[in-house]
Amino acid sequence: MPQRKNDVLQGTLALLVLRTLASNPRMHGYAITTHLQQVSADLLRVEEGSLYPALHRMEGQGWLRSEWGVTEKNREARFYSITAKGRKQLAAEEETWARLTEGVGRVLRYA
Repeated sequence: MPQRKNDVLQGTLALLVLRTLASNPRMHGYAITTHLQQVSADLLRVEEGSLYPALHRMEGQGWLRSEWGVTEKNREARFYSITAKGRKQLAAEEETWARLTEGVGRVLRYA
């Protein structure tokens, strides 16, 4: 039986994070990964080694902003929120994803 790979496809992490933060205005990294795993019914898992560099990169691009805060477990953490520039990027990422999935669907239907 082949091993199932449930890591996030390369290139989709920004889309997933931006979409998550568009719906949940302020989240820390662990909450983002937990949200993605729960919403995807455990089909997607984002490892910390992928998430945090992506969050820093998106913050550097102006798509996210962050601030220090305290979690529900009374721990200090960096909380992220989406910016106006991030919302524009989210729209572009969603459009790209729609084109990609349409193209893949066409190839899969072609027989």
